[in-house]
Amino acid sequence: MCGEGDEAQDDCGSREEWTLLFWTSVAVVVPVIITLWCSAQRSKRKSHMKDFFRKSKHGWHYTDLFNKPTYCCVCSQHILQGAFCDCCGVCADEQCLRRADRSLSCKEIMAPSSPEGAMEHRWVRGNVPLASYCAVCKQQCGTQPKLCDFRCVWCQTTVHDDCMESLTDGDVCDLGEFHNLIIPPHYLYRVNKLRRRHPDEYSKVFDLSQLTPSKALQLCTLLPPGSVQVLVCGGDGTVGWVLDAIDAMKLKGQDQFIPRVTILPLGTGNDLSNTLGWGAGYAGEIPVEQVLRNILDAEVVKMDRWKVQVASKGVYFRKPKVLSMNNYFSVGPDALMALSFHAHREKTPSFFSSRIINKAVYFLYGTRDCLVQECKDLDKRIELELDGERVKLPSLEGIIVCNIGYWGGGCRLWEGMGDEPLDDGLLEVVGVFGSFHCAQIQVKLANPVRLGQAHTVRLVLKSSTMPMQVDGEPWAQGPCTITITHKTQAFMLYHSAEQTDDDDDETSASETESPTPHDSPRAPGPAYARA
Repeated sequence: MCGEGDEAQDDCGSREEWTLLFWTSVAVVVPVIITLWCSAQRSKRKSHMKDFFRKSKHGWHYTDLFNKPTYCCVCSQHILQGAFCDCCGVCADEQCLRRADRSLSCKEIMAPSSPEGAMEHRWVRGNVPLASYCAVCKQQCGTQPKLCDFRCVWCQTTVHDDCMESLTDGDVCDLGEFHNLIIPPHYLYRVNKLRRRHPDEYSKVFDLSQLTPSKALQLCTLLPPGSVQVLVCGGDGTVGWVLDAIDAMKLKGQDQFIPRVTILPLGTGNDLSNTLGWGAGYAGEIPVEQVLRNILDAEVVKMDRWKVQVASKGVYFRKPKVLSMNNYFSVGPDALMALSFHAHREKTPSFFSSRIINKAVYFLYGTRDCLVQECKDLDKRIELELDGERVKLPSLEGIIVCNIGYWGGGCRLWEGMGDEPLDDGLLEVVGVFGSFHCAQIQVKLANPVRLGQAHTVRLVLKSSTMPMQVDGEPWAQGPCTITITHKTQAFMLYHSAEQTDDDDDETSASETESPTPHDSPRAPGPAYARA
């Protein structure tokens, strides 16, 4: 009996263990399967949504969380997760997105004017900006916790639901405070009609993530010569990208339509932006309206652009590599840091999404090079000529050729550099003793070695491979001859720090007082092209 009882007890215990193992497995495996299924569905949904956004006439942007109370323009319900159009401001939750795309049209950048020649308001209901006031009763709009009130997507006028009927027929859209920065849709429509171009050619906003700036800049040829300003939102590399596209316009004989370029600094270094008075970085601390006012008051200056020709030694049948330079060319430790940074950013781009993180990574690479000194004995491996004259080099690790006053994320290489005009046709050439010396220069504890100024700079790398960079774009280069010569000049906008916000406000106020006719294709002011 005991034996039989023990055997039954063992069988019972074994069944309990298997039962526990089974349910434990189920508890672990089922959530994993559900998670994987949800992930696959989310990926599939994102793929379909991306294709839907691509075909839509709206500029949809999907978000998991709106940063303020937002209501769907279709069902009027409060939404946290959905999409918004950055062109007209329409918002919709995920379920109403396709319906919103069909029933709510986006604003058109090219459309005929009304029969009377005036431009009508383009109203969108709900989600008006905070602290906006009704154009009729002058009371605050958007205070109710629901989809309410109207906003004109062109002039940004806001009106209460109840006050909409009080608007007179003569209340037309004047494009608002920044009418000088907006291309009127009726202007493009009539010019396109006169030139017998296809009406859909410029009927939507250009997305620079999908095409190069060259196509978008052809819009300048539809506007009066000398009237266009382009705001580049990005770093020095993005500015160079746009300036190269502008040079392509010159090759097409479109010099009279060349736009003036201004910068909103969103990159890591932003040395060109700093030189032109737009600051070392923008993080939203200045309202966008004030940025636009500063652009209206900016001064037009010329800036030299340079051609960097790299002819590799021993390669006779390959064309030399040709690059454009706006800021600086360098060989040595700062180029090595840029090369290391660029290599790691290519592998994990999501990690390098913060300006602070980027600068911290640069610091780590510089600290490592202080110990390794990969660029030592540069003076034995390279020859330098300024305007055809050989320069005797001290024991350097790096050479920097500058076109602008700032370098390395906001420091001047020597006192007085940068006070010269940007169109003097001269380059400043300096040397550094290593990464630690670069760090000392950036905190103003040391100065670089001044090697001279020149109209033409020639460097000959006789042996080994050295890191080089042009405007933050680095590469590893073997023996070669580098020749830097003047290429062209660009029209840039310079912002004087002496101007105050009050002065800007007064200037903008005086400009908005003057009426603008709407009965013919007027010559608009500087064009603001959103990308």
